[in-house]
Amino acid sequence: MKPMRHTMSKILAFTRFSVRDLLVTAGPTVFLIAAVCLVAYWLVDPAPPHHVSLATGQENSAYEEFGKKYATLLAQHDIKVALKPSLGSQENLQRLNQGTVDIAFVQSGSTEQAEAERRGLISLGSLFTEPVWLFLREDKNITQLTQLKGKKINLGPPGTGVPRLFKQVLAVNNVEENELSIGALENTPATVALLDGSIDGLVFSSAPEAPLIQMLLQTPGIKLFDFAQAEAYTRRLPFLTHVTLPRGIVDLGRDLPAQDYQLIAPTATLVARADLHPALIDLFVQAAGQIHGGTGWFQQQGQFPSARYTEIPVAREAAKFYKDGAPMLQRYMSFWLANFFDRMWVLVVALGALILPLSKVVPPLYVWRIRSRVYRWYGQLRTVEQALEEAPEGRRAEIYAAQLLRLNEIEEMVNQISIPLSFADGLYGLRSHINFVRQRVLSLTQAMAPTGEPA
Repeated sequence: MKPMRHTMSKILAFTRFSVRDLLVTAGPTVFLIAAVCLVAYWLVDPAPPHHVSLATGQENSAYEEFGKKYATLLAQHDIKVALKPSLGSQENLQRLNQGTVDIAFVQSGSTEQAEAERRGLISLGSLFTEPVWLFLREDKNITQLTQLKGKKINLGPPGTGVPRLFKQVLAVNNVEENELSIGALENTPATVALLDGSIDGLVFSSAPEAPLIQMLLQTPGIKLFDFAQAEAYTRRLPFLTHVTLPRGIVDLGRDLPAQDYQLIAPTATLVARADLHPALIDLFVQAAGQIHGGTGWFQQQGQFPSARYTEIPVAREAAKFYKDGAPMLQRYMSFWLANFFDRMWVLVVALGALILPLSKVVPPLYVWRIRSRVYRWYGQLRTVEQALEEAPEGRRAEIYAAQLLRLNEIEEMVNQISIPLSFADGLYGLRSHINFVRQRVLSLTQAMAPTGEPA
């Protein structure tokens, strides 16, 4: 029984090294594949950042209020949103172009498609309508915009979108901006100036959720201008839409307002730099759906957010969301886990690009490594034969005897070689060749006997 066990252990030892040789041969390849996959994973498709900056708007504006909601929702996914107050759309566009913010609220009509594409800006969709609110003192009996000539009207600082917007509105009424006194106060001080009579009117372009809008709609002595020609404005200025402020929407009990008001409205859009990480685009668009997807004063359920009403090219990820909804993985997994699996395609591509060609290299290398253990001894045999051929006549007996000893040493070392059984034919071939050379040496030794040299 013991001899059988000994024999089996020798056979196992004889075959065990094939695994080691395979690992040694494939090791550098596996390391290279792993390194390339890691580089592709982190550089080709890097993980989304944990911080993002969002340019909002003025104090007490709708942009400011909505910015806080975005920050709260993204914080649930461990994304910190740094809110950057601004004067408004124009300043937000400037910050995006300068790269000082990643994403911002921008009013439609603030730029043109060609300019946006040149600047590398993308839209994540339109969020809500921003009616043009022209609030006037009630004692100013103004029913046409042409009656604003000579009046003090505040349009806000140049960094907002209102001055550019309202000047376009004045232009289609053939009113030159130098025909009225235009103020540049920010929203809060402008409201104070309107209430104390320092100015005759002020213009906001904002969602009705803005606190100042809510207050002015309920302030005695202040009236809202009715854009009775609202539909005509939308034909002349395509980035505008016609919306209606329904009677009683502010306070049904007090019947505020006491009539329907026709208003013109651009839309607020979420604009980002084109290099914003796609996963963050998905996250912001999903947040927009939660924040702006309900009903409102000027919108129906599901009307916003939308890929419409924006002159800036819509991001591919946003357009896909508006068509198909949230990515499938994010419907069932946390944001970070879904993002991890979504990025795994980079590894699949890298593996496919490397494994296919390298799989044709590793097997020949493995075979060469195994066979090289046998082939290198043929060099030793060639050395023995060369010594036989170059042996001087007077020392042949000595050299032949030394080469026989060398062949015995070679044979002993060859017998210790361990290779897989599938390559054993090469080993047995080597041993037969060693014996062949030995026989040659012996025949040469015997051939020397007639000359009187000892055999």
